Amino acid sequence: MNERTLSIIKPDGVRKGLIGEVIRRYEQEGLKIVAMKMVHLNKAEAKGFYAVHRGKPFFESLTVFMSSGPSVVMVLEGEKAIERHRQIMGATDPQQADEGTIRRMYADTIEQNIVHGSDSTETAAFEIPYFFSSSEIVG
Repeated sequence: MNERTLSIIKPDGVRKGLIGEVIRRYEQEGLKIVAMKMVHLNKAEAKGFYAVHRGKPFFESLTVFMSSGPSVVMVLEGEKAIERHRQIMGATDPQQADEGTIRRMYADTIEQNIVHGSDSTETAAFEIPYFFSSSEIVG
């Protein structure tokens, strides 16, 4: 099934100069980028995006981190895009991620783990319009 998912190269990935490498991996795996831009979330925007985690112990530090610098947000499209994107990223905890995944190769911690991706079609339906209007998505 052809679907869309949100992908974010987080501030640590941007700081480490990994934008091109992450994009290369997605394209190499057959995911098509149908929207992309660089953003710098403020604290309120980060809190809004991660509202599902409000009340969890890591919420405050996550939103501080996500507002600490620019990120690259993208909409990826392809057959089973959500599942495939999550496989390419690897487990949230880089120490638990499979060899060769983005997080295993480049992430430092469970929170500063280079990339974010929607975990379901329902999540993608919230996350994509958080950053993109329908006119900004091609294809």
